[in-house]
Amino acid sequence: MSHSQPSIASSSRTIYTALLAGAVLLLVVHTLGRFIYTPLLPYFIGDGLLTTEQGAVIATWNYLGYLLGALLAVRWHSIPQIRVMLPLALLVHVLSTLGQTQLEQPTVLGITRCLNGIANGIVFVQAPALILEWLVCRGRASLSGLVYLGVGIGLLLSSALVSATRDWLDGPDRWWPAAIVSLPLVWWGTRQLLKLEFPDTAQLSTGHSTSANTLLTRASLPLFLAYAGAGLGYILPMTFLPLLASLTLPQGHWLTGGSWLIVALSTIPSAWLWNFLGSKLGDLPALRLNFLVQLTGVLAAVFVGGAVGIACCSLLVGGTFLGTVLLTQRIGRALQPHQGPRLSAALVALYGLAQIAGPLLTKQWLTRGGTLTEAFSIGAIALAFGLLFSFLTTTPDNQSPHT
Repeated sequence: MSHSQPSIASSSRTIYTALLAGAVLLLVVHTLGRFIYTPLLPYFIGDGLLTTEQGAVIATWNYLGYLLGALLAVRWHSIPQIRVMLPLALLVHVLSTLGQTQLEQPTVLGITRCLNGIANGIVFVQAPALILEWLVCRGRASLSGLVYLGVGIGLLLSSALVSATRDWLDGPDRWWPAAIVSLPLVWWGTRQLLKLEFPDTAQLSTGHSTSANTLLTRASLPLFLAYAGAGLGYILPMTFLPLLASLTLPQGHWLTGGSWLIVALSTIPSAWLWNFLGSKLGDLPALRLNFLVQLTGVLAAVFVGGAVGIACCSLLVGGTFLGTVLLTQRIGRALQPHQGPRLSAALVALYGLAQIAGPLLTKQWLTRGGTLTEAFSIGAIALAFGLLFSFLTTTPDNQSPHT
């Protein structure tokens, strides 16, 4: 017994180091790369760098890149391919983030945000997939969801970086804090994941036979449609909440920046919370509850409005959207247990496609004279659509989503 204990401790350290590395990389690409744009947008508009409509278009370019990145991850999903694609995507993230610090022309900024989104899409699929397969080889797959804690912590970090530098940075220089923080985190996280060793026979799918399997089946179609609704429903508040606060609340109101802080704080425990509710209620009932809570948050912004509506939306959407991801991925695995990362990438791609529609529809609504508050109704309708199809989704009675 005295000889086995050090080995167990060393193994645990290795496992949690890998999870931390994955969380760090998701923090970098998904929050410092993607969602930091949300609290930055009101300041870019105030600086005269962008208009509200241009901000929506640039957000769409980023979401288009995210979709393209997820599609690339569907195509290249084996371990050897991920070992090449993952560091390349992280390099693109670093270069595009540095490039943003020098750009004032909206069209060029939009293209750069698209490249940043491609990197985000690839890493968001491939880093968790690589870690999951590595954990499966060690019988510790149940820990894989912890990698998403990086997103919640990253939202808090992004809020802090924007708030701390808002008074002494201006225009494109506002990107510098994200760029500076990203560099050492990318270097460390990439090194750790490239150290992971797999058996020679390990694959992220079952080979050519898996690639021939159909992802979209009669059983999985309602889940895919529900997830599409989630993608469109959550992206509006996650893109425009601070801007909505700046447009509808008195000048200098704390929720202009504080709404994103509420989102960040509520996101941190959300992965654990929805994992717990999934284990107690079942993943599918927990997903339906998740949709209902998220829908309530968006409806609060539309119908309650003001500080109370924005605060409720920040809390309820921030506390649910990661749960939607975790629960949907597990339910999808229960429906198609041998699809692995291909299914994950396909779901992320669909999520990304739905997200593109959010800022695009918002731009069209604003161009036609509508208000941003009214545009949030689009998100509410999408979440109601997702909730409906979550009730049309079923999982095999004899199959656990956690296997």
